[in-house]
Amino acid sequence: MPQDTTHQTTPTPTGLAHLVLTSLRTNMRQYGMIIALLALLTTFQIWTGGDVLLPRNVSNIINQNGYILILAIGMMIVIINGHIDLSVGSIAGFSGAAAAVMMLEHNMPWPLALTLALAIGAAIGAWQGFWIAYIGLPSFIVTLAGMLLFRGATRILLEGRTWSGLPQGFQDINQGFLPETGPHTNYHNLTLLLGAAVCATVLWQEWRKRTQQQQYDLTPLPKSLFLLKCTAITTAIIAFTLTLASYRGTPVVLLILGVLLVLLSFTMRNTILGRHIYALGGNRAAAQLSGVKHKRVTMAVFINMGTLAALAGCVFTARTGTATTGAGNLFELEAIAAAFIGGASMTGGVGTVLGAVIGGLVLGVLDNGMQLLKIGEDWQQVIKGLVLLLAVAFDIWNKRRGLTTTT
Repeated sequence: MPQDTTHQTTPTPTGLAHLVLTSLRTNMRQYGMIIALLALLTTFQIWTGGDVLLPRNVSNIINQNGYILILAIGMMIVIINGHIDLSVGSIAGFSGAAAAVMMLEHNMPWPLALTLALAIGAAIGAWQGFWIAYIGLPSFIVTLAGMLLFRGATRILLEGRTWSGLPQGFQDINQGFLPETGPHTNYHNLTLLLGAAVCATVLWQEWRKRTQQQQYDLTPLPKSLFLLKCTAITTAIIAFTLTLASYRGTPVVLLILGVLLVLLSFTMRNTILGRHIYALGGNRAAAQLSGVKHKRVTMAVFINMGTLAALAGCVFTARTGTATTGAGNLFELEAIAAAFIGGASMTGGVGTVLGAVIGGLVLGVLDNGMQLLKIGEDWQQVIKGLVLLLAVAFDIWNKRRGLTTTT
């Protein structure tokens, strides 16, 4: 039985620092954007005099960027599969408009309207996936056509006007928070319980992952570094939980994001479908020769993207409380930028669902911080463009560094 030698020695502070630096170099893609997000938060926290991390502002960042984070998750999976989707903004606008028309024009209950809007998004995704997977058209062309088609369809559906007066239950998808329960305290009790459950679950998963690595004779993190990682995770979750609990609690849209993050992360890491998505993006020809049913996988990827785009459209419509012809404009660029900032590779086959969320948060914090500092919109676009350029340059540098190391 192999022994864990990490129990036999206790690293000195210098040795621990060396272990941390070595781990960061080895997992540069994984940890780079997390470090960038923390650096961004720290910088804006100082520049704004502490306004960025105020509980109310943290909740606003989540609510304001919920729809982009949902789109980024779907876009990350599309890019991992080796494709691109330029139509997600138009699908989001069309689906949100369809939900509004069903509720206001046909007096449909909002849960049913939401369900049908998601079904519409899935159908659009299947339609585009069919042209890409079975007809063989490039995803760029198919989704560019979809962007124009559904942008026009949105204007036709809304008759060129703004629809307002949506039910409060529907608006709470983005504007609502978990209800307060239990005794009166200075914090939101349900959020505290939810944060404790998340912390326990994440720590258990880290311990389980380490145990499995030891069972299969793999090399886990040294014990000291593992404990440091668990401490950092616990500290971050506790700080985030207390911040939310000191305002109005957990936003409903955060719960939606949490469910998507868990389900799609599990799918990409632990299922055959997820492994096939990575395989096709990494080397499509080899994956096809290995028996991967690439047409079905591509269809599944675009159906998922269409559904998430519809959900994002409903979340955005719920936030504004209106359905407009301009909804969804340039959403696709935000989603693509978030995916690449979050670690997606231009060539496909690389990326994580969590990375998409982190990339979206980087953009969200950047937007929020610049607005608090009253930086003009023109300079905001310049800065965001530079951030995207640096993220892609970092991906290329990291890939070349890996090739140099292996040779």
